[in-house]
Amino acid sequence: MASPASAERTAASREPAAHAPPGALPAHAPDPDEIRDSAYANPFAPPDEAEAAVEARPRSLFGEILDWMLAPLLLLWPMSIAVTYLVAKTIANGPFDRALETDVYVLARQIQPVNGVAELSLPASTRDFLSADNVDKVFYQVLGTRGELVGGDADLPLPHEDDRPQPGIVEFRDDMLHGNDIRVAYTTVEFPHAAGALPACEDAPARPAKTACGAPVLVQVAETLDKRSGLANDIIKGVILPQFVILPLAIVLVWFGLSRGLAPLTALQSNLRARRLDDLSPLEARRAPPEIEPLVTSFNDLLERLAQNMELQKRFIADAAHQMKTPLAGLRTQAELALRQEVSAEVRRSLEQIATSSEHAARLVTQLLALARAENRMSGQAFAPVEVSELARLAVRDWVQPALAKQMDLGYEGLEEPVMVDGNAVMLREMLSNLIDNAIRYTPAGGRITVRVRVDPPNQQVHFEVEDTGPGIPPSERTRVLERFYRILGREGDGSGLGLAIVREIATMHGGTLAIDDNVYQAEPRLAGTLVRVSLRTLEPIQDLP
Repeated sequence: MASPASAERTAASREPAAHAPPGALPAHAPDPDEIRDSAYANPFAPPDEAEAAVEARPRSLFGEILDWMLAPLLLLWPMSIAVTYLVAKTIANGPFDRALETDVYVLARQIQPVNGVAELSLPASTRDFLSADNVDKVFYQVLGTRGELVGGDADLPLPHEDDRPQPGIVEFRDDMLHGNDIRVAYTTVEFPHAAGALPACEDAPARPAKTACGAPVLVQVAETLDKRSGLANDIIKGVILPQFVILPLAIVLVWFGLSRGLAPLTALQSNLRARRLDDLSPLEARRAPPEIEPLVTSFNDLLERLAQNMELQKRFIADAAHQMKTPLAGLRTQAELALRQEVSAEVRRSLEQIATSSEHAARLVTQLLALARAENRMSGQAFAPVEVSELARLAVRDWVQPALAKQMDLGYEGLEEPVMVDGNAVMLREMLSNLIDNAIRYTPAGGRITVRVRVDPPNQQVHFEVEDTGPGIPPSERTRVLERFYRILGREGDGSGLGLAIVREIATMHGGTLAIDDNVYQAEPRLAGTLVRVSLRTLEPIQDLP
């Protein structure tokens, strides 16, 4: 039912809308709580960024460090290839440029003045020297003082007028000829003229563009770049191909080194996972690397505070058990003593109800305390080797009288050889007591209950089984009956709905499993019967037992 305040607020929020003209805005700003649950809310709104940030799981430390180590390596590798290519070209140009420089000097020496005009006289040896290259094409050009072609290839490009070197100095440039990349070495030669021998520029023949009348003789030798490219490629291959082997090896070594570097964290993780649930002893901070020593120290502080809280809780549980069970036991005793007196039938019924209720209340207190101890898996419950057959016999003995009171056949099937499990004897006995108690409560009078202990050598497990001839538990209810205070509707019995919840928690505390099934040995066709099995790991390897 809505509170008056909420009803009033709802009515007030609807009233303006009833009198407002179509298309008018609300008279008041809607409350944020109303927006969330009303038509103001946008059903297509994106999820809250804060919630998305909370749900986002951080990356692993290993992956983060690996990325920061490998990313620069993978980014710098292409840059190193580019630098290697430039260096390889420089190295490849060196010897071939020196060869071109030699060709230029040889060609310059073949220029002779004839009647004040430069002439080129090439002996056969010089022609062979210039054309001796079997890989690249070699071109040369000599231009006279008036820009006339003295010899060589007229199509060879000319350098810019500002780039002409001083006589005797060889310079280099990259250029194009007939669609091919070429490397050009060029120089100028100072040509001595006889007095009055220099012809007038107006009478000079047509000269190439960008040449000056009376300029020094220009000498150029060029070649294609096949040899240079081949040498540069060989250098690049010699440098890069080993990198294709070294880079994966470097990645593997980085991976291995990072794994070794994070080994202390892995060891710490394994140490924590291998700990028992009741082990609250501090970690050895001095054995941790300095980088994680503060983390270990903080964790030890947490363990210390947790141990103190667990100790306080244990004391509270013990005090609560004493303070609650003692008055209930006294109440039941007084009721039973009063029943021995001569009292009226009405008073007797009341006293019997008091005795029964106090007994149920004492049992409920015991179960609640057991559930609290079982759910608190770090409450300091001491684990020790426990012999399961003797434990089961003692648990069955505790319930002989209640079974006889309902004329039930309570039996035990155990093992001849001792089998040990690592656990808490008190909690395991409480687990079996709850299973037997449930079976007695819900099995009709005259039924049969069997407590069985058997081993499973292939899985190195021991099974505690309690089977009865009661109504059974439908498969659809077998998950819900493990919830606290849940009872199947229509079932007779005065149980509290805590028994199987306690059994599940104690089994989980001991690293075991709980299974519920039908009783396959049920002889009564109208009753399914119940078989509850708790499986625990054995403390020592077991062989097939008789």
